[in-house]
Amino acid sequence: MSPIDWSVLVFTLLSIILYGVWKSRGTKNIEGYLLADRQLPWYQVGFSVMATQASAITFLSAPGQAYSDGLRFVQFYFGLPLAMVVICVAFIPVFSKLNVYTAYEYLEKRFDNKTRSLTAFLFLLQRGLSTGITIYAPAIILSTILGVSITYTTLFMGAAVILYTVYGGTKAVSYTQMLQMTIIFAGLFFAGYMVVHLLPKEVGFLDALHIAGKMGKMNAIDTKFDWNNRYNLWSGIIGGFFLQLSYFGTDQSQVGRYLTGKSIAQRRIGLVMNGLIKIPMQFLILLIGILVFAFYQFHTPPVFFNKVEVESIRQSTYNSQYDSLQKVYSLMQEEKRLQINEYVRALHENDTAKEKSIGADLKISQAEADTIRKKTLALVRKNSGSEKTNDTDYVFLSFVMEYLPVGLVGLLIAIIFLAAMGSTASGLNSLASTTIVDFYKRFHQGEESESYYLAASRWVTVLWGVFCMVVAFFASRLGDNLIEVVNILGSFFYGTILGIFLVAFWMKQVKGTAVFFAALITEAFVIAAWYFNVMAFLWLNVLGCLLLMILAAGIQFSLSKNLTTRNP
Repeated sequence: MSPIDWSVLVFTLLSIILYGVWKSRGTKNIEGYLLADRQLPWYQVGFSVMATQASAITFLSAPGQAYSDGLRFVQFYFGLPLAMVVICVAFIPVFSKLNVYTAYEYLEKRFDNKTRSLTAFLFLLQRGLSTGITIYAPAIILSTILGVSITYTTLFMGAAVILYTVYGGTKAVSYTQMLQMTIIFAGLFFAGYMVVHLLPKEVGFLDALHIAGKMGKMNAIDTKFDWNNRYNLWSGIIGGFFLQLSYFGTDQSQVGRYLTGKSIAQRRIGLVMNGLIKIPMQFLILLIGILVFAFYQFHTPPVFFNKVEVESIRQSTYNSQYDSLQKVYSLMQEEKRLQINEYVRALHENDTAKEKSIGADLKISQAEADTIRKKTLALVRKNSGSEKTNDTDYVFLSFVMEYLPVGLVGLLIAIIFLAAMGSTASGLNSLASTTIVDFYKRFHQGEESESYYLAASRWVTVLWGVFCMVVAFFASRLGDNLIEVVNILGSFFYGTILGIFLVAFWMKQVKGTAVFFAALITEAFVIAAWYFNVMAFLWLNVLGCLLLMILAAGIQFSLSKNLTTRNP
């Protein structure tokens, strides 16, 4: 990056951090540290909820996801608005009435200690793994920019976020997240504008969408039902509803965001705001990936975007094979560029027949180019020794670094870092609050002062930060697109956790022991369903939730029947 880009990056990050530290000064007790004294207005709650979900992975991986797979990922969020309504009606009043620090406190009041502990443990495991991946995402950027090992950049990012979170707690996180989202929205619009601006003069925004559509990238809606299709209308509305309901209703990283609101009304409005804005925001991010795809139809892209892996293969015995694939790919892109120019002319001349004919040829050319990309990926994986190597997380970063003007590069990199800080800090804060409230305070002998638990919360934050950094070191081995990896990990646990809460709310005859054993059995079934590839990951949330409710009811019936038999 240029000195100007570095200046923009450093100034933006320092301004946000110092603002959060200043606003969070004076935190003296655990309620202020974990829940910002429950005094935040609705718009701050809404921005905080959005920023917690919109991690660096969202801005780094989603454009790459769209580049390789089109717009269909947006269907993942179709169940979100309905989930917000259910949470506003059923979840928020319960948590607010009980004045809880974490969602899992309610489970002890409704069931027993072991059910609360198991649910909190499942959350800690899931959130600890996911937060580690959110640290890894910005470490990729630093590694690419500086040309140093990702190990060092992971250590730096982890240490920076730990210090930032330890000092200010939820206040620092919430106040900075509002500014972060403002800057992020502005940066996204600038990025979208610049991609279109960099297209050839005769190619406009609608032309770019037509080009992407002819190559199968404008696939925002897929109505065909298929258990094994990750993203379609049905998996998004049904599976996505269950996942979002669990994430926003039972995941402490989100529950802790809206519990900071001044009142039930403020918390509800903040969540409704998130439900209304999230889908258009995610569509915009994916659309930027589509525009980058259209841009690369006029500029030859690399056959593989991860420069670290490319450099590794160039130093190996596979160098000549890689060069051959790159040359073939470049020639294909040149031929395809001629077809695209003809296609654009046909569009402008309203020559429908010619447009249709060239469009069919473009689909064939794109399929051939995709075949070369797959062969290259196989070669890179062979060289790295890992079947999980991928490059979609590097597509948008590569475009930003190579084509965007000085100043805007620094701003967009800052945006990705801000998103990383916000979501990672929320994750660490929720891990600390759950550990302290649901475990440490319950099992620690003796009454301690507020300052004692405040200090304990900060130390626990440090420990979880170290754990998440360790996870980040192994994140590159998880494969797939990072945004998919995070959601797959969540789907292992969210259905089970949601089922526990729905039983607590609406199946009053079911007691703690039945729910506890139902949760253990359900978790085993969910993991087995994923391992044997029974269904796409979004459906795991539905499976987990419904199976737990059925098992809990069955086990409770069996226990009650046995008790009746022994005591006639």
